[in-house]
Order: sequence, then structure tokens, then C-alpha cells
Amino acid sequence: MSPRTKEPFFIPAARQDIAAALAWYEEQSLGLGLEFLRCLEATLSFIQRYPLMYPAILGEYRRALVRRFPYAVIYEIEPARVVVYAVFHCSQDPDKWKARLP
Repeated sequence: MSPRTKEPFFIPAARQDIAAALAWYEEQSLGLGLEFLRCLEATLSFIQRYPLMYPAILGEYRRALVRRFPYAVIYEIEPARVVVYAVFHCSQDPDKWKARLP
């Protein structure tokens, strides 16, 4: 795999995680949801450039923490892409994201 991978591929549940977090943060304070998205995009950019930088937490699945927000990105490195399985609030039961893994 090249040092920089293609854009991450999100399973539908991961996209739903992002939408729910965005809506919740926007409800708390106008603009906070957009700040969450900026921090998430920065994390995804690091994953894209340095996919092996973050620790493996379960087999080949890795976890990257989102700066300023209590969220983790759970992903797997495939030969041609990074697959994001969850954008997970750290206080949730990890079995929730583990159930999404193939």
C-alpha cells in the first residue's frame, strides 16, 4: 500500500454515526457540530496519510481518537483503501462497534 491511501470508505452505520454526532453537537451549541466535523476530517486525513500510525485494537482493526471530542474512528486497512466501521463515542459499549465488523 502506498503511504497515502484513497479516500476512506465508510460503511453505512459509520455514516449514521457521523450524522448523529453532528446533529447532537449542533443542538448543544450552534457551530459545535461543524467543529466536530473539522476535527473528524483532520483525523481522517491523518489516517489516510499514515494508516499504520494508530494502534491495532482487535486483530487488524485500528482506533484513532478524534482531537477535542470523545470519539474514536474504528477502521481497517485494506490493500487499496481504508474502511471505516464506526465513528464511536468512547463512552459507548464497544460491543456495539464490534458487531459491525465482518
